[in-house]
Amino acid sequence: MTTEKPNSRRLAYFSMEVGLEAAMPTYSGGLGVLAGDTLRAAADLGVPMVGISLLYKQGFFRQHLDIEGYQSESAYTWDPRQFLEPQDLRVTVRLSGREVRLTAWRYLIEGITGATVPVYFLDADLPENSFEERALTGQLYGGDPLYRLRQEALVGLGGLALLQALGHTEIETYHLNEGHCALLTVGLLADGVADGDPAKATEEEIEAVRRRCVFTTHTPVSAGHDRFHFDLVRQVLDEPLARTIESLPFAADETLNMTYLGLFFSRNANGVARRHGEVAQAMYPGYDVKSITNGVHAASWTSPSMAAMFDREIPDWRTDNAYLRQVLDVQTDHVLEAHSDAKRDLLGEIMRRTGVKLDPSVMTIGFARRAATYKRADMIFSDLDALRTIAREAGPLQFVYAGKAHPHDEPAKALIRRVFEARDQLRDTLHVVYVPEHDMALGKLLCSGVDLWLNNPQKPLEASGTSGMKAALNGVPSLSVLDGWWPEGWVEGVTGWSIGNGEMESNQEDELASLYSKLRYVIVPLFYGSPTGYGRVMRSTIGVNGAYFTAQRMMQQYMRNAYQVPGNK
Repeated sequence: MTTEKPNSRRLAYFSMEVGLEAAMPTYSGGLGVLAGDTLRAAADLGVPMVGISLLYKQGFFRQHLDIEGYQSESAYTWDPRQFLEPQDLRVTVRLSGREVRLTAWRYLIEGITGATVPVYFLDADLPENSFEERALTGQLYGGDPLYRLRQEALVGLGGLALLQALGHTEIETYHLNEGHCALLTVGLLADGVADGDPAKATEEEIEAVRRRCVFTTHTPVSAGHDRFHFDLVRQVLDEPLARTIESLPFAADETLNMTYLGLFFSRNANGVARRHGEVAQAMYPGYDVKSITNGVHAASWTSPSMAAMFDREIPDWRTDNAYLRQVLDVQTDHVLEAHSDAKRDLLGEIMRRTGVKLDPSVMTIGFARRAATYKRADMIFSDLDALRTIAREAGPLQFVYAGKAHPHDEPAKALIRRVFEARDQLRDTLHVVYVPEHDMALGKLLCSGVDLWLNNPQKPLEASGTSGMKAALNGVPSLSVLDGWWPEGWVEGVTGWSIGNGEMESNQEDELASLYSKLRYVIVPLFYGSPTGYGRVMRSTIGVNGAYFTAQRMMQQYMRNAYQVPGNK
């Protein structure tokens, strides 16, 4: 086991989920994948960071879809030893009056220049714990509110104890990736108060915690902000910590809001896109909420064929992603050839997973993200006759879908079934395929292998979205509602196309008219009528958006604007 040099890390990144490998189910979707990309970018840039999360022995869930689109779930089975290094240590967190013991597993990320970032996953599945305690690191986002609060105490309080046990006692900045980790702040307060009672902390002691914490909020959707009644807080946390939370000025209606806890104890707070920063500022008027737009880890999300082309034409793109701008000087044919290989790989995987054979010559539109109602996966199927007309008059189409619905989200499950219903109704005109078990590996194939990336969330509920950024890296333009990151990346006809206008609220009737019109009269005719013209859009998508919306750029902005590391102003 490689030992970690004590006090070699200055930044600690806490996240309830972290996506590092497709077959390692420590993530459920965009939040965890972003966390993994953030930590990889830190390693590439030599940032002295350490990551903290939980180890989920059962993962999120495996998705199964029957012929009508009904989703069922099963637990993951996986062996952490295939990916992670067990740590020979124990730390303790008091939950519900009992000492819960934790161990940890380490994943070591090696950056492009050899620098490393260790990521530690806390594990409660130990024989000295009770059955209920061992199950706390069983399932990601599973269980009832009591289970969730206990999990969040493990990642926040247990993560702090782990860092101390590992010898990382000189952490200067703790980054809370969403409110799930916010109990870390009261743990820091308890460690820093003079008389040992955090409920009696002075303003100076509270300010000392703020100086060490930064907070990122990721969603304007209410369900994304955890709330726990004080009765539950008292049941789970030790009495001094519970009294501390009850005494905080934002603790209204006998409820702990984890987002407010993170905001209150942080010196810097940010949303994850410019528009989301504005929305978050309106949601939390008592706090200064800035924005740092998300990015994706370029080397991880570029298809093998496109990466090989970049290696030939832009040799330094891996160390400095901004060099991808130079793709604007690359022959369009090279981009088209690399994309053709990526499309072949995608269609092969679809055939393997579903038995459906798609035509590589047909324009393929992709939609892959968490199945949530506000993302409106079925919106394009609102007028099936309009789609039939487009396919008949402008050119044939095929749609590829993927995405999991939370096991308890029945409206989201119904959304998947509506896509299947549209598939059946359109069977004589065009292909629609829904690929089950959306994970990082499938996501990479989809973002790189389709011809157009569709995104139509209900405004203003999309904080950022990163799948369109991954598509852009691979030369796949977006057709998207102007929400999340897209207002910053949208150049009409250059990087893709907008759906509707820039108004803050969605008008679905207007958006549908825009969507069908642009497909029928602009996008599909360009794809079939001028492959070179469409190739130029693909190339500019890489040069404008692929070069900018990277985790490397994002991490550099966090260093300057949130962490305020000397030399990165």
